[in-house]
Parts: sequence; C-alpha cells; structure tokens
Amino acid sequence: MTEIERLKKLVKGKNTAQKVVLRASIILRYKEGKNKVTIAKEVSTSRPTVDLWIRRYKEEGIIGLLKDASRPGRKPKIDQEKENKIVEATLHTKPRAATHWSTRTLAAEHGVSKMTIQRVWKKYNLRPHLVKKFKISNDPKFVEKVTDVVGLYLNPPDKALVFCVDEKSQIQALDRTQPSLPMKKGRAGTMTHDYKRHGTTSLFAALNTLEGKVIGECYSKHTHKEFISFLNLIDKQTPKDKDLHLIMDNYGTHKTESVKRWLEKHPRFNFHFIPTSSSWLNMVERFFGVITDKRIRRGVFRSVKELETAIRDFLQAHNEKPKIFKWTKDAETIMANVMKCKEALVAVH
Repeated sequence: MTEIERLKKLVKGKNTAQKVVLRASIILRYKEGKNKVTIAKEVSTSRPTVDLWIRRYKEEGIIGLLKDASRPGRKPKIDQEKENKIVEATLHTKPRAATHWSTRTLAAEHGVSKMTIQRVWKKYNLRPHLVKKFKISNDPKFVEKVTDVVGLYLNPPDKALVFCVDEKSQIQALDRTQPSLPMKKGRAGTMTHDYKRHGTTSLFAALNTLEGKVIGECYSKHTHKEFISFLNLIDKQTPKDKDLHLIMDNYGTHKTESVKRWLEKHPRFNFHFIPTSSSWLNMVERFFGVITDKRIRRGVFRSVKELETAIRDFLQAHNEKPKIFKWTKDAETIMANVMKCKEALVAVH
C-alpha cells in the first residue's frame, strides 16, 4: 500500500479520530501540490496548523500524524526543598494543640494552599487522619504457637478436622427509639443514633477451615460451663472417626480444670492456642466480622430471643452456601513481618 493510499484510508476510515482525519487531509492536499493558504481554507483550519502537521509529517512520516506531541507537564508550584519540608513536618511533627496535621493547619504553617498539601500527601501516600490498631504479641512462645497454628492451616493433618473456635460475647439486642426510613432513589436508609437495650447473648462458634461451615450456639453466659456445653455440641455434630484440632485464644474458660478433665475423656480433641494479642491468627474472627456487618450491626431486635433467632437464621443460611476463608501466609513470612515491626518500634522509641 502506497503512502497516498494509506492517507486516503485514514481520511475515509469510520473509526479514525477526527483530528487524524484533519491531519491526513492536510498532507494529501500538500502532496497534490496545493499551497498552504489554499489547504487551510479547504480543511477549515489555520495556516499555523497546516505548517505544524506538514513539518511533523516531514520529520516522522504518517506515524507522526497519529499521535499528539508530548507536552511538558505543569510546572510545580513549590520546589523540591519545600516539598521535602512538608513531608518531614507531616511525618515527624505535630501541631501545637492537636494530635495530627490537617491540610489547612499544615498549609498555614508552611504558607501554601491546602491543595498543595493534598497533592504532596497524595504523592507520598501520607494520610495523617488515619490510624490503624496495632499490637505486637509478647507471648514467650510466639514463634512456637504461630508455627503450630499456621501449620494446621496450610498443612492440615490427615483424617482430622481443623476448627477455629471463639466466643463473640455480649452481643446486644438493640431496638431503635424510632422506626427507620427505607432506602429510596437518591436517599440512603435511615436509623436513629440512639437505641433501647433488651439484653445480651454470646455466640460460640467453630469454623470448619476445610468446608467453611460454622457450628454455632448462643448462650446467656460465657463461662467454662457454656464452653464445655459447646464442646459437646461439636462432638455431637462431627464424625466420630475424625480427630479434631481446635484453634482458640487464651481465654481463661478454655483452660479450667473442668475443661482439662473433659479433654481427658475426649482424646480426639486437641487444643491449639494462638499467641496472646494475636486474634488475627484465628480465622473465625473473619466470620464474626461478616455476621456483624451483614446481620447484627443494622438489625433491630426487641428481645434477646429475636437476636438469637436472627443469629441462628444467619448460621443456617451461611452453612447452605459456606464461604471458605483461606490462609495464605506461611509462618516464616509472618515472623519476618513481626521482626520489621519490632525494629520500627525500637527505631521510633
């Protein structure tokens, strides 16, 4: 295909951008020997535009017609030294009467606009208004426990089931003081900020890490008696020929003498304790987050009975289509991250 044919194809192409059609039309007329003034009149553009695209064609050929010339970016309103000072102040200083900087307070401090502060924070991914909860476990057997629990997640034993067990205690049956308004187009649903308390319940849950199903029951208390009752429920609802490995926290009711005696009579049960201050290592916490978000937080319950019925209905629906929570990080990766956190704490303090 000749160059003239390629230019005509661009002009007649249905999917060709109009700016490219204009450029190709200019070059076609130029190749026909027409002068630049005539070309500008025929394609309804200016003489400088004709000069520009003829020059670009001579330098780059047809490829030059298909792309816009690169343009220099907007010149920064502050120099690098000023930008560094803003970053340094954000990271290592605080305003006189507050815990952290806002765009306005830091802008006033450095004599720039709040939009400038926003751009710098966005560039360096700084978010002073956010803070995440964080705590490093001081458990003397931290490495041993992490290795044990993560090993159960990633390489569960044969002919055994692994359960993550915990209690979501003191779930409140809350009734709103006024009826809520339903969601409609252009308006979110409403709910009053105040409420009436109608008592509490505690949800004992055991998450099957292989299937995602949850064995759950509500109790008015969460002492060792209720815990043993729940263990009996797990015993009843699991195959007798399977060993059971239960991952749980260090709550006192899990280690009482009554529980130890119960374990002696049920040798297929094996307890594995996560390190202290490491609830993130227990996957049943993921399930607690789901049920809180989807059923409890926005629910209206006029009695504990209503609350417990709602929880049981949610458990039944969940188990009909269980969600499997997969653990992905090995113990070595976790330990490496923990060491980085410890080093950071030492550096700060």
